[in-house]
Amino acid sequence: MDKKRQLVEWDKRYIWHPFTQMNDYMKSEPLVIERAEGFYLIDIEGKRYIDGVSSLWVLVHGHGKKELIEEIDKQAKKLCHSTLLGLANVPSILLSKKLVDITPYGLTKVFYSDNGSTSVEIALKMAYQFWQQTGNKKRKRFIKFSNGYHGDTIGSVSVGGIDLFHKIYRPLLFKTYKAPSPYCYRCPLKLKKDSCGLACVDEFEKVVKRYRDEVCAVIIEPVVQGAAGMIVQPKGFLNAVWKITKDNELLFIADEVATGFGRTGYMFACEKEGVHPDFLCLSKSITAGYLPLAATLTTEEVFNGFLGRFEEFKTFFHGHTYTGNPIACSVALKNLELYEKESLIDKLQPKIDMLSHELKRFEDLPSVGEVRHQGFMVGIELVKNKKTKRPYPPGEKIGQKVILEARKMGVVIRPLGDVIVLMPPLAIDEGTLKELIDVTYKSIKEVAMAAK
Repeated sequence: MDKKRQLVEWDKRYIWHPFTQMNDYMKSEPLVIERAEGFYLIDIEGKRYIDGVSSLWVLVHGHGKKELIEEIDKQAKKLCHSTLLGLANVPSILLSKKLVDITPYGLTKVFYSDNGSTSVEIALKMAYQFWQQTGNKKRKRFIKFSNGYHGDTIGSVSVGGIDLFHKIYRPLLFKTYKAPSPYCYRCPLKLKKDSCGLACVDEFEKVVKRYRDEVCAVIIEPVVQGAAGMIVQPKGFLNAVWKITKDNELLFIADEVATGFGRTGYMFACEKEGVHPDFLCLSKSITAGYLPLAATLTTEEVFNGFLGRFEEFKTFFHGHTYTGNPIACSVALKNLELYEKESLIDKLQPKIDMLSHELKRFEDLPSVGEVRHQGFMVGIELVKNKKTKRPYPPGEKIGQKVILEARKMGVVIRPLGDVIVLMPPLAIDEGTLKELIDVTYKSIKEVAMAAK
């Protein structure tokens, strides 16, 4: 048996893939990636594919970035790991200062973990415990938004709002209150975007006014709800929600796991509308896609709520084995150094303009209901009937067919249902970006024509 056949056999025999219907996968021909160069993934037969979703929204400078690999090697020779439980290590200290320096004003404390879900879990637990320890024990609930996604652990699922992912776990979840998100293409309030007057903000305020005395915090994905299909919030929504939250003396959790580190065209999406959260959840691009790391930032006020005598047990009893891992923190520091050295955010702007221009032609395809994008986050929603917005039946697997068609042409992208997602590496060159867009266009056109 040749190498490919052996690997495919073992893959199907031993691995349970995430967010994958394994009944279908077992019948498919898997794509097995062996290595990567720059903005390309390379399979075990040597075929190259543009990494059109930044290996699940994490890649920044490309694969094989010399400076990042050297930094990993350098730190590994000094210290691979040392716990932060009662000890400190140099890279985690340096990174914490850097994060406080570049994130929105008021965030002064950094708590490390390993992934986006855990960064959210930490914010939820801190917000809850803060009120319990500062004389507001009635505050035990959270306000979330429909179509929200904050990860897959039980706490983060409790504040999620996507039934497809979360409904089955409902008996396991804690109680929350939900406000409508501004999914303007399919408005939950049945209003028109140009004349609604941001009615969803009014609905949010009603939820706040009704439950404020029992609410710990409000949690939101700022500017873009990623996993829901790149739903872009209208201008002014985020700032209005933040102001209402603060006027009612609630804590504000900004989940920037997906939107942070330049994905929206801003270093952090909160900057777009001048928002200063009480908690900022970060992961994904923090290490440019090279190692797992997450951080939850919070304020001095929240931190002070956990201070007390040892015997009062106000300690935040939470931690992870690899919290503040020195190698991950070192590569994150080097990543942020490269952002500055290579003027990454400034250089992003012309590519965002190009992307915006190129996406306009997708709107003419009869199967494209809406094209949504903010910065380098793109969602192309496919529909069976453009006039009525009627979606394709799930059994047609249109989104899956589109990404398989793109794969034939050397592009790796991923659907969220029938929303085709593009999330290219921030440093991608314009030629490769143009090819990614062209292949996506052709793939949607081919699949839609075959589905008629």
